[in-house]
Amino acid sequence: MSKKKALITGITGQDGSYLAEFLLEQDYKVIGMVRRTSTINFDRIKHLQDNPELELVQGDLLDQVSLIGILQDYQPDEVYNLAAQSFVPTSWKQPVLTGEFTALGVTRVLDAIRIVDPKIRFYQASSSEMFGKVREVPQTEKTPFHPRSPYGVAKVYGHWITVNYRESYGLFACSGILFNHESPRRGVDFVTHKVTLGAARIKFGLQNELRLGNLDSKRDWGYAGDYVKAMWLMLQQDIPDDYVIATGETHSVRELCQAAFDCVGLDWEKYVVVDKQFYRPAEVDVLIGDPSKAKSKLGWQPQVTFDGLVKMMVESDLEIVKAELCPPPSSLP
Repeated sequence: MSKKKALITGITGQDGSYLAEFLLEQDYKVIGMVRRTSTINFDRIKHLQDNPELELVQGDLLDQVSLIGILQDYQPDEVYNLAAQSFVPTSWKQPVLTGEFTALGVTRVLDAIRIVDPKIRFYQASSSEMFGKVREVPQTEKTPFHPRSPYGVAKVYGHWITVNYRESYGLFACSGILFNHESPRRGVDFVTHKVTLGAARIKFGLQNELRLGNLDSKRDWGYAGDYVKAMWLMLQQDIPDDYVIATGETHSVRELCQAAFDCVGLDWEKYVVVDKQFYRPAEVDVLIGDPSKAKSKLGWQPQVTFDGLVKMMVESDLEIVKAELCPPPSSLP
């Protein structure tokens, strides 16, 4: 029996790297789509690049011809669309580009599947940011959307076009409404990594303060390594559907700071400074997901706790800072 093949867009991102690891462990052939750009960063997948079952191919969510070509050439069984302009603050500065990648890019992938092979199973990375100004707590698959950023709006489009192609063309297309999920591979612009790296740098005297926005903002934070398994499980079901993936717990940025600074033995209140420039134009105050459906239908359960996640990230950042302070000796003569 031949290996199953999966195409991952956004493979160089946090989720893409963990998903590639997971699928390779499941004996998949993995095709990773990357954009042709001089600034692309392969750090998150460099440990996988020698694996003969991983192949990187150039393509772009802005170019449907490239998407059709990849599907024709590689004939994947599954497509995971993780590529997007995914940083919320940037979406305010580049709202049109965010719409092109994060909204219309989904349509281009879906239509390429419809044209090339409608039997391909499709996963769309939806987001808790779609709920925005929440109508109910906790949020479920049936909670109405009220996005509060161009990113959230674009994700709502991507979500509903996935539902539309499923209902109109019979595609096996699923959306995972993932709440915040973090890891040591998270970009340093995101608040979780900004906090854990800040705590590590302050511990070693490399900075003396950490400037943040709304400390009362609350999120449902989980571990990215747990969440990619849920993506895969969705595409192994008999019937396509949409699922909230979350821990069901909420923590404030204030609690995040306390947990991170506790890991390095410091009082966070002595170092964290509230800076209004980091407030969003429209704040999302509370997000907390209800993962009951994913637990009952997929058999999915998060493994890493909030405290375990923060500890994992702080310990990783401490090692990074130590390496900066004490670089290994050069191998050059």
